[in-house]
Amino acid sequence: MKVLGIDPGTAACGYGIVHESDGRLGAVAHGCWTSGARERPEHRLRTIFEGVTTLIGEHAPDAVALEESFVGADARIALFVGQARGAALVAAAAAGVACTEYAPARVKQAVCGYGRADKGQVARMVRMLLSLDAEPETSHEADALAVAICHASMPPLARLAS
Repeated sequence: MKVLGIDPGTAACGYGIVHESDGRLGAVAHGCWTSGARERPEHRLRTIFEGVTTLIGEHAPDAVALEESFVGADARIALFVGQARGAALVAAAAAGVACTEYAPARVKQAVCGYGRADKGQVARMVRMLLSLDAEPETSHEADALAVAICHASMPPLARLAS
């Protein structure tokens, strides 16, 4: 199974592709799309949409997994993250790839064994689980890979229930 994981955001949107075969996980690709604060929102969202579309075309994932929005104190940030999620969801739907969303605590539980793990713990576990030479460059990449790991390591029936 090949999974495209996405850590949505309009300023920085991480992606990671993980391949699972016979219980073994491997990283296929990962990175981060960034945009400047002065870039128009529609251009930021187009970057995400086109990026997801390109990755799906190049890597043909079996599924797309996204981290659900964390609604903190700033409603504006939650709105922007929701827009980024929407752009990714539409790109996946246009390509006919099924999407699943996971709460941040569920992703951390799956990857670290602790639902309140910090970003450093997530990055270290992603590196270990995927046998990477180094931790991903950004927390957005690490989080995207963690979401992909979470989905790829779920039992098949649990994936259907998500």
